[in-house]
Amino acid sequence: MTGSDRFAVDAVVLDVDGVLVDVADSYRRAVVESLERVYGETVEKTAIQAFKDAGGFNDDWELTYALALYLLARREGLDRDVDAFTDVVAASGGGLSGAEAVVADLLGPAARERARAAWDPDRLRDVFQQLYLGADLYRDLEGGEPDELPDHEGFINDEPTLVTEATITDLTERFDVGVVTGRPAAEADIALSRVGLSLADEFVFTMDSPEPGKPEPDALVELARRFDSEATVFVGDTLDDVRTVVNAREADSRTYYGAGVLTGGLTGEAGREKYHETGADVVLDTVNDLPDVVEPR
Repeated sequence: MTGSDRFAVDAVVLDVDGVLVDVADSYRRAVVESLERVYGETVEKTAIQAFKDAGGFNDDWELTYALALYLLARREGLDRDVDAFTDVVAASGGGLSGAEAVVADLLGPAARERARAAWDPDRLRDVFQQLYLGADLYRDLEGGEPDELPDHEGFINDEPTLVTEATITDLTERFDVGVVTGRPAAEADIALSRVGLSLADEFVFTMDSPEPGKPEPDALVELARRFDSEATVFVGDTLDDVRTVVNAREADSRTYYGAGVLTGGLTGEAGREKYHETGADVVLDTVNDLPDVVEPR
């Protein structure tokens, strides 16, 4: 980066997954293995990214439901590969509702009903949580007894940190810092503790917050308001994170910058290009490059 690439901001807002911690072997593994356990077949991890790129899949439970519906639709004769299917999902507004609409449109009535009859989001979520949390945390957070994996340690323990202590110190000393994540609050707390980022609850927006999830801009705009920030940078690892920034600019008169990192599902030059096409102001190899491109306003 050159000096001209620096952004003057009051606040830094961070996503968690793919930015602060690596979730390739936790959340994304839970998606793949939940499908396998419930339906006896699964998808490649590249399919997860195709759905993420389509938009509206900030919630990994809903992502799992949509992938399951796609697999069930394929059993009933759907002849679209993942890329073709997710292109239509994106054109239909993205997210789980988009996937449902596409399946309803592409399958005949009888096939559609068979696919939906076999579709079990509640079971998928339960298996997902058992895989991700492990037996002990599942009991603590879900309040039940794991029936699928009673002795499982949990993929949550396989989340290497991506952010360094030096980066956390630099950002928190120079800027107001907040978080917008699709994680449930309890799981966000675990990740933030792991990376050593201690924030007041009012500056952390999660799945459990009343504001709608990304790419809706409400949480990001509300954080800017709470910080009284005239210029805010949001760092994420998906195209929906960038779309959140684009939507915030349309919803609010303050200044918002979008930074994409290449430590999540988007990597290499192809990932860099997708970020820029979606509206990112800067693409970083990792969040640890952020201190070099931001300065206090």
